[in-house]
Amino acid sequence: MSVLSESLREKIRALFPNYPNKRAVTLPALHLVHDEMRQVSIEAIREIGQLLELHPSEVHDTMTFYNFFKDEKHPLGKHRVWVCRSIACALRGGEELLAHACEKLHVGPGETTKDGRITLEFAECLGACEGAPCVLVDDNCHMNLTPESFDELSKTL
Repeated sequence: MSVLSESLREKIRALFPNYPNKRAVTLPALHLVHDEMRQVSIEAIREIGQLLELHPSEVHDTMTFYNFFKDEKHPLGKHRVWVCRSIACALRGGEELLAHACEKLHVGPGETTKDGRITLEFAECLGACEGAPCVLVDDNCHMNLTPESFDELSKTL
């Protein structure tokens, strides 16, 4: 039985005309699968490979090159929280904010809370240096955070 729905397969096929070859669709296909399934399983890697006419190891190599994608052993929580570690954020307390978030959520970077609510990660730069330190929650950037404001934010997730 296929793990990729026909709808998801069609979304991937719809990308083909936008790229010079099927291999170039690997990264966008991984994003589509990851966004929908909150992980990319080994079987999904095989099926992406079939669609793109690639060996599964080629898809897996692309997936593991980026720290963005999670596999079935480490699925994403309901919310993905990125704490910025850029130089601007570091100078304004980003490292301390990350340490505080780890302590508050009882996880390390790259881990998901036991209740599956939050996956905590660090980012090298979120591009919001004017609001350092900043945190990206799903698609929303929160700037000028303190440990206290992080605690308030985490209560809303």
